Amino acid sequence: MKKISWILIVVVLLTLTSCGDTMIEAPVAKKIEKKLIVHNDTRIDPYYWLRDRENPEVIDYLEAENAYTETKMKDSERLQKKLYKEMIARIKQDDSSVPYRMNGFLYYTRYEKGKEYPIYCRKTDENAEEEILLNVNELAEGYAYYRVSGLFVSPNNEMIAFGEDTLSRRKYTLRFLDLKTGKFLKDRIVNTPGGVAWANDNKTIFYNTKDETLRPSKTFRHVLGAPVEDDELVYDETENTFYHGVYRSKSGKYIMLVSESTLTTEYQFINADTPTAKPVPIQKRIRGLEYHPVDVGNVFYIRTNDNARNFKLVAVPISAPGRKNWKDIVPHREDVLLENTEFFKDRYVLQERSNALPRLRIVSYNGKIDNYIQFDEEVYYVQININREFDAQELRYVYESMTTPRSTYDYNMISGKQILKKQREVLGKFDSDDYETKRLWAEARDGVRIPLSVVYKKGTSLNGSAPLILYAYGSYGMNMTPYFSSVRLSLLNRGYIYVIAHIRGGQEMGRYWYEDGKLLKKKNTFTDFIDCADYLVKQNYTRYDNMVAMGGSAGGLLMGAVVNRAPEKFAGIVAQAPFVDVVTTMLDDSIPLTTNEYDEWGNPNIKEYYDYILSYSPYDNVAAMDYPNVLITSGLHDSQVQYWEPAKWTAKLRDMKTDDNLLLLKTEMDYGHGGASGRFQVYKEIAFEFAFIMKITNN
Repeated sequence: MKKISWILIVVVLLTLTSCGDTMIEAPVAKKIEKKLIVHNDTRIDPYYWLRDRENPEVIDYLEAENAYTETKMKDSERLQKKLYKEMIARIKQDDSSVPYRMNGFLYYTRYEKGKEYPIYCRKTDENAEEEILLNVNELAEGYAYYRVSGLFVSPNNEMIAFGEDTLSRRKYTLRFLDLKTGKFLKDRIVNTPGGVAWANDNKTIFYNTKDETLRPSKTFRHVLGAPVEDDELVYDETENTFYHGVYRSKSGKYIMLVSESTLTTEYQFINADTPTAKPVPIQKRIRGLEYHPVDVGNVFYIRTNDNARNFKLVAVPISAPGRKNWKDIVPHREDVLLENTEFFKDRYVLQERSNALPRLRIVSYNGKIDNYIQFDEEVYYVQININREFDAQELRYVYESMTTPRSTYDYNMISGKQILKKQREVLGKFDSDDYETKRLWAEARDGVRIPLSVVYKKGTSLNGSAPLILYAYGSYGMNMTPYFSSVRLSLLNRGYIYVIAHIRGGQEMGRYWYEDGKLLKKKNTFTDFIDCADYLVKQNYTRYDNMVAMGGSAGGLLMGAVVNRAPEKFAGIVAQAPFVDVVTTMLDDSIPLTTNEYDEWGNPNIKEYYDYILSYSPYDNVAAMDYPNVLITSGLHDSQVQYWEPAKWTAKLRDMKTDDNLLLLKTEMDYGHGGASGRFQVYKEIAFEFAFIMKITNN
């Protein structure tokens, strides 16, 4: 019989013998002193031992915390079930995606009522008989977690490749299905990111493998039916700050190989008709130079930051693709960020961002056509969607706002007419006119204006009495979009206000917005968030004791930094898979993502960065003081933020905090960074978080 730790015994006994919530004591993690010495500075980490997931005592501690959390939240079980039922009731269970055309077929996914996973399908046209390519529900049987990376169809439409992950570590095993026979090939390739690039012979594929830190680092060439151990190495990315990837170009002419770090990219290409050929470089890597090529005829169109902080568009002959031959097509603009591009036979499309709002610009190659698609709402999100056909006249894009469900449009680039192909259905009594969304601007302490996206139900009190959730991320130049959420309606309908703070570290206001929230300017991210909270209170949207802060992953770092700096300004925080042990993690190059992220956080092996990171690292700055209510979530198999960071943070907070507020750690023992894989399972997690928020706020 497995030995049960004293921690778990204490929790179970107290749970069984207590009559009420007040008698239950929290788990107390043991301390084992670990000295960490860098730059002649000594840190003592008493919970370093929690890093060993093979240690039964570690699992016992996590399970004890889960038991404690469950007990503390037991009074909300009915509410959790009610919230879950509300969320599920809004979902059309037998739904399907809008088909997109590719190489003679219409591809789409659909769901069946009561089923957790998608079914991948295709037709030759809208009235043709459906062909089921992959039923993920059948493949997922018997697994607590199962995820498919997506389908990769061979050029002759007769074979599909896909990756499957059964552990939630984002280590996909590649599998191959013969669509003519309906049988799987014996070929299986393990430890991949999940994607392949088909050569035009329909039997050769290119794929990446991950190293021991889960960094995609090598590209191999595999011929179906041949032993995997005989696969030829095409490229080995030896610089540990770079990830390596491979994909098939939109035209199908080339296999594209890309090495990418936070600030630098390098592309090579192989003619898809000659898969054994040596890769041809486009432009050798130059630190700080980013570029992203698309082939159109005999030309590469390249989105690049070459002397263009907000990116520009250049063109270059494929026969001589080096930087010295790049010619500007769309010049750099200081007030407009060029985010993405899409190319067609007669037009190309620019996805731009200005003043925190995205926009789509349609341009003809001769420059005679140059116009924008118009959108009416004050706050919205729009992006280029799946467009696989080069000869198409229609641009497929998606639009949504915090009050408008996700809507898929086809825009005719010749006539200017557009057709709404589908708006995601929200079942039940939903009317977008019942809700209001707006853009606010908070002023940071250094005078910078910070955009906020706000949504609430009309009639909600705006006199300071309403509970409010303030969400943010603020890292990697990722934009937090003002998207529609049907689950969020359960909060809005109960009088909550929901706000997304577009703080520095994202890219909502352009590239400089990102640069002002990273490396030695990272603290701008934290102070921006606090200043947004102050602004919302001053503008009478809420009170400090009725506001909950929320963020995940790097946004969880934000939560940890903010709660150390301004704990009195929040009723509570929800930190989802939080990256909080920043110094120790960034000093450990064996952990996934570490080396690739030196350009984001800084390399603490350099003293200047060590001192700066140490000054804000949430785990290192926990203090003996009152903290608000805190919910921390994690996944045992998380490959992005290792489970021990939330666990260590919880243990240290519990040891040092001087208040009686809730401190809960909920670790999913079967999942990783993205949570549950099934479409309904995830709503139980959200319902739990919402119940916690309602428990600690006044409404």
